[in-house]
Amino acid sequence: MSKPLADRVRPQTVDEVAGQRHLLSKGKVLRKIIESKNIPNLIFYGPSGVGKTTVAKIIANDCGKKLCYLNATTASTADIKEIIASIGTIEAGNGILLYLDEIQYFNKKQQQILLSYIETGDITLIASTTENPYFYVYNAILSRSTVFEFKTLNSDDISGVILRAVDKISAEERKRVEISDESVQKIARAAAGDVRRSLNILELCVLTAENEDNIIIDDDTVEQLLAGNSIRYDREGDEHYDIISAYQKSMRGSDPDAAVYYLARLLAAGDLPSACRRLLVCANEDVGLAYPQIIPIVKAAVDTAMTVGLPEARIPLANAVVLVATSPKSNSAYNAVNAALSDVERGIGGSIPRQLQNKHFDGEDAEIKGQNYKYPHDYPRHYVNQQYLPDQIKDRKYYKFGDNKNEQKFKEYWDLIKDEKQ
Repeated sequence: MSKPLADRVRPQTVDEVAGQRHLLSKGKVLRKIIESKNIPNLIFYGPSGVGKTTVAKIIANDCGKKLCYLNATTASTADIKEIIASIGTIEAGNGILLYLDEIQYFNKKQQQILLSYIETGDITLIASTTENPYFYVYNAILSRSTVFEFKTLNSDDISGVILRAVDKISAEERKRVEISDESVQKIARAAAGDVRRSLNILELCVLTAENEDNIIIDDDTVEQLLAGNSIRYDREGDEHYDIISAYQKSMRGSDPDAAVYYLARLLAAGDLPSACRRLLVCANEDVGLAYPQIIPIVKAAVDTAMTVGLPEARIPLANAVVLVATSPKSNSAYNAVNAALSDVERGIGGSIPRQLQNKHFDGEDAEIKGQNYKYPHDYPRHYVNQQYLPDQIKDRKYYKFGDNKNEQKFKEYWDLIKDEKQ
């Protein structure tokens, strides 16, 4: 069986790799490491189809070590032990380079087995992951490795790879491959940064093309193959967090057009829970006290969406997303609780004031007898000045009134009440 097109056109040198100029241009650190042939432990982090495996194979082919490959999604502890058993053999006289794909799927024990051999240099590790390694890779391995982030490729990068693949197919088939520039651009855009995906689409186009004197890839064929194939979304991957981050930031930034676009991407992928959860967070975190009535409104919209399900859920959610995006914004309460949490986590505070404690008797050592709590409802306007914070932070101000109309009205009221009581 013929190899997939993505393997047949895989770059053999660093200069052939598409994109990643921030890592692979002359003078960049990773380029210097590769050229030195003195390879440390490396972790490649980034979305799929952007060149992580390709660069690892280029390094492996040029470093003089025995190359071992494991995919963590299928590899077992026995597979690791088999590699360890080859240490010191004639075949592995210069050491072992282990390329471990999808390292995030190795549990802590499996990663720990490798650790001692990485420390001694018997095994040089190149690991790749689509997840943030600082969350998914065991700290001891992370501290002994250098992390390089691979970026999503742009459509121009991918267009170049597609044209190179077209030349490859022409040479293999000894036929001219005809494809319009417009179709090349459409495939490149639909790939959403994933070279492998673009090449898979191109290969399908070739298989369905008129295959006579020339291979003619029709624009209509490209359109049909791309239909319904443009959503790239992994609920477990970093792209999931990128989309929901953009979703909330668009609502926070008062851009209803961007907000409903990212809502549409979540819903098209069937991720109704994330769309609802982030909407509720945004109503509280970003609108907050500027329009506190929005909180039950958004909750009602979310409840409706969860009740009716997709596709109808898009309607109440669209209403709520546009409302949040176009509402006045305040994060004053959010900032207040964060500042208070910071003090609590640092141990700043102290004993609760005696008048607030839940006891009504005094020990013999009490300097001031009596709880002396003042009940605010016994006073005019239901307010009385007394100390509520512990002595150590009695003058701390966590909450600052926002500059929106709603909070400024609250401020006017409290300025009036407190001035009367001074």
